[in-house]
Amino acid sequence: MPKPLIGLAAGVALLAALPLAVPFMTFVVTLAVAKGFAALGVALLLRAGLISLGHAMYFAIGAYTTAFLMQKTGITDFAILVAASIIVATLAGLAFGAFLVRYRAIFFAMLNLAVSMVIYALCSKLYGVTGGTDGLRVGVPTVFAWVPEKAAFDTFLLYATLGLMLVLGWLGHRYLKSPLGHALAAVHTNEVRLEYLGVSAWSTLLTAYGISAGLAGLGGALSAMAIGHVLPEFAFWTESGHLVLTAVLGGVGGVAGPFIGSIFLELVHVVAVGVAAEAWNLIIGVALICVIFFLPRGLFGLIEGRRGKTGGTDL
Repeated sequence: MPKPLIGLAAGVALLAALPLAVPFMTFVVTLAVAKGFAALGVALLLRAGLISLGHAMYFAIGAYTTAFLMQKTGITDFAILVAASIIVATLAGLAFGAFLVRYRAIFFAMLNLAVSMVIYALCSKLYGVTGGTDGLRVGVPTVFAWVPEKAAFDTFLLYATLGLMLVLGWLGHRYLKSPLGHALAAVHTNEVRLEYLGVSAWSTLLTAYGISAGLAGLGGALSAMAIGHVLPEFAFWTESGHLVLTAVLGGVGGVAGPFIGSIFLELVHVVAVGVAAEAWNLIIGVALICVIFFLPRGLFGLIEGRRGKTGGTDL
């Protein structure tokens, strides 16, 4: 196994053991990793120099797909809900991305923001479908023939989420090492030369955009199951900004970065609320400023700096 993936596996093992020592961390770790999937999708686009200020819409699409299937169709199987959420979010990403990836810089960012706010408005107003501002309740899914209690399902969800993190981390590593992954970085450095070589920048970006939307949809589905409720705020622009912040904070040098950033933010939030409930925003702000000033390459830069640059930059 490559060294980067050994590090990822070690991180997954640590996260799996943490709730055994601190039981309430089951929910925190699950939610952090779920949001990490969405942040990973944003990080893929950042490697191409594109900032999406509307990626929370795919997070919301995944969450609402899970909630809608459970409430309206009676489908409760965990695997089906996760698969359906990924597929619907990916298809939505391909549909919107076919238009959006034609643009660059601020135009790409603002168009994503505009589309996401339309999705947010629809989630808020379509009461018959989305429940409006009240949202939709998400019950406890079944796992094949197993009908678990809430506590048992939460434990299962944690380890299922960590398992998906490990598998998708490996797939993401392979993607970034593939010609498609190298082409994605080339779009940022010299798009004209890439086109001269016969590689379509539009196709490269659309593929990455579809993958990123699917990852966000997965994160939304897992979050919906962990929280037990879905709200229109999942698609709000502040959530999109949070995903961009998470990706940058963790570092976009490899697939582990967004997960590291997401876990860091959730842990700081838990500690800040426990220490100073009235000033938790201030504590998080100070922590972020410290990371930005002293770790310009993100938290992932710490790991990358320790092991050097010996072929492991795409963890």
